[in-house]
Amino acid sequence: MKKIVILILLGFIGPIGIAQSTGEFINKADAFLGKHVKNGKVAYSNIKENTAELDAILQLAQEIKVEKSNAKEYQAFWINGYNLTVIKSIVDNYPIKSPLNKAGFFDKIKHNIGGKNITLNDIENKLLRGNFPNEPRFHFVLVCAGLGCPPIINTAYKPSTLEKQLQVQTVAALNDTKFIQVNKNKVKISQIFEWYKGDFTKNGSLVEYINTYKKEKLPMKAKVSYYPYDWTLNDLK
Repeated sequence: MKKIVILILLGFIGPIGIAQSTGEFINKADAFLGKHVKNGKVAYSNIKENTAELDAILQLAQEIKVEKSNAKEYQAFWINGYNLTVIKSIVDNYPIKSPLNKAGFFDKIKHNIGGKNITLNDIENKLLRGNFPNEPRFHFVLVCAGLGCPPIINTAYKPSTLEKQLQVQTVAALNDTKFIQVNKNKVKISQIFEWYKGDFTKNGSLVEYINTYKKEKLPMKAKVSYYPYDWTLNDLK
């Protein structure tokens, strides 16, 4: 009887411990971003002076394992994990003018996070897009350290508020006149829509997707082209 009770208790301890770790990670990420992010830019030089807080957060994230069946917690963990890992990678190479100045920044360099040894592209394309192919709003919350990305926010993504945060960031991006550039019938849009076109056109055209969130609708016959992506570092100086 005692053995059965112990086994039952052990069965509960595992998930509770994981949930607590995820919550601690997100809370610490939230505090860190609040201190170092402003107006969509990151104070890399300040972080470079003392990386202890960021290092501790990412150390905590190394052993956290979240099941994809727990979708909101999983997505929030990996979105925050991606954004913080990008910041850490920039800081490790700072001063740097662009993430592309570091060879393999997205597709070769591996990071120990979530019990895995993976690249930034793996997080984006395998763990998030791959597991949730009907969620194109990821593109407006994953921040690649370039000014061409939708801006990073100064709070962490949380399971309880993730749906609202995804919606808010998507609406913000698609109503940003720099992100969607309109000149009468001619519309220039981010290369994100070119690189990941299939994510946005599962249920219609690119214009239809954009108009789902855009307050001033684009003409349905708008001529769409793509402006060059700005990889300049989103550095708060």
